[in-house]
Amino acid sequence: MSEIVVIGAGVGGLAAAVRLAAAGHRVTVHERAAAPGGKLAVYERDGYRFDTGPSLLTLPQVFDDLGLDLRPEPLDPVVRHVFPDGVVLDSSPDHAVFLERIAAALGDGAARDWDRFWRRAARIWEASWESVLQRPVSAASLARLSWRVGDLAAIAPGRSLRGLGRRYLRDRRLRMLLDRYATYTGTDPRRAPAALAAIPYAELTYGGWYLPGGLGTLAAALRARCDDLGVRLELGSEVAAIEADAAVRGVSLRSGRFVRADVVVSDVDAVTLYRDLLPTPGRLAGLADRSLGGFVLLLGVRGETPELAHHTVFFPHRYDGEFDAIFPAPGRRARPVDDPAVFVTRAVDPAVRPAGREAWFVLVNAPRHGTAVSAVDWRRPGLADAYAGHVLDVLARRGVDVRDRLDFVETRTPADLAESAGAPGGAIYGTAGGLLRPGNRGPVDGLFLVGGSVHPGGGLPMVTLSARIVADAIGPAQDLSRRGSRATPPRQA
Repeated sequence: MSEIVVIGAGVGGLAAAVRLAAAGHRVTVHERAAAPGGKLAVYERDGYRFDTGPSLLTLPQVFDDLGLDLRPEPLDPVVRHVFPDGVVLDSSPDHAVFLERIAAALGDGAARDWDRFWRRAARIWEASWESVLQRPVSAASLARLSWRVGDLAAIAPGRSLRGLGRRYLRDRRLRMLLDRYATYTGTDPRRAPAALAAIPYAELTYGGWYLPGGLGTLAAALRARCDDLGVRLELGSEVAAIEADAAVRGVSLRSGRFVRADVVVSDVDAVTLYRDLLPTPGRLAGLADRSLGGFVLLLGVRGETPELAHHTVFFPHRYDGEFDAIFPAPGRRARPVDDPAVFVTRAVDPAVRPAGREAWFVLVNAPRHGTAVSAVDWRRPGLADAYAGHVLDVLARRGVDVRDRLDFVETRTPADLAESAGAPGGAIYGTAGGLLRPGNRGPVDGLFLVGGSVHPGGGLPMVTLSARIVADAIGPAQDLSRRGSRATPPRQA
């Protein structure tokens, strides 16, 4: 029986462990934190329960073959959009219904424009799903897509998401709505590839979902499934190095213990892997384009706020000001966004709040933590508290004033995420959005990569797909044994 070590108990690592254990491997997961889940964390206080990481579940079908009992509940609207002129637009997983809502809020012409855009987004999604998202990729494999002229035309290499929006959408508010999806991959819509139009298509075609008790229950379900399959989970066990020559030999723990392994699956950020665990300067050179961070408020709110949907986003008058602050031009410094888009998640689930109160997760995009010109030192005394007050003031100006209804306010900055989840700089998605991310195989035989910083990207469904790609590449235990206890790196199709 082969020995597999998984580094990190995030969703990607746990999903990989489930698949590999089900395939007959002996799997041990080493996690530096005291609890599994990675960025899919939960915080509880005074009867409130908050998801402090992902707040929206999409593509639930990618979890179907993991043996989990999730029972997700559909959301409608998926997201409520509040534009700076006060117009409200609720998205719907039913395309016809969404078109009716667009027509009612923005006019018939805007609805026709969205329908035209939607047909293009469908082609992008189909090409991406078949050719990119479910298999290993490399620069060479993406280049070979050029032989599929229809796919190449759909994905529109060289065009930005912003450019695609301007081509199809005349209403500034619909373009604003589309721009927001670039931030789902941590990047600037002015530079994000047009292929990211697949994200709203997937979200609105397959729906947005909520797990009763909060999305943190997904981590609990994955852990329970690992237990059922005999996966050994070692918490508070930090890996200090991957030991390898031409192939992996195992890992060294911070405690000094060496753990032998035939295969190592890394669910840490690719920067951490190639900088610290298996120093590989050439690989680091391709990881300079980092995702944005996030500034989070956890609010215990007295009373009820019926004007909010489960997810509500409040847009600023000048959306580009947000991207200018987070992705500064040469010669300028990054800074907290003065007038940010504000994303509020408010679950009505009684399991996450005391009676007569609401648990709010409030997110604004923010520069990463650090001292470089492209980052902000979020540890600077007083900054987090001052910015929390500023965000509450912004919400009040946009019509939702809860400043006199608060039981408490807690903040989570990019610096906090960097510390708690091992995310360099607090970059939410690791590598910023693009078609070509770090690959799922490492530079030595038997090393594989999963998680949001590698292919196919960030977000719960994408990291789960990365686990499927890697598990399929490693194969069943008997196949690995016949290959001489070494996994053959996945062929880059």
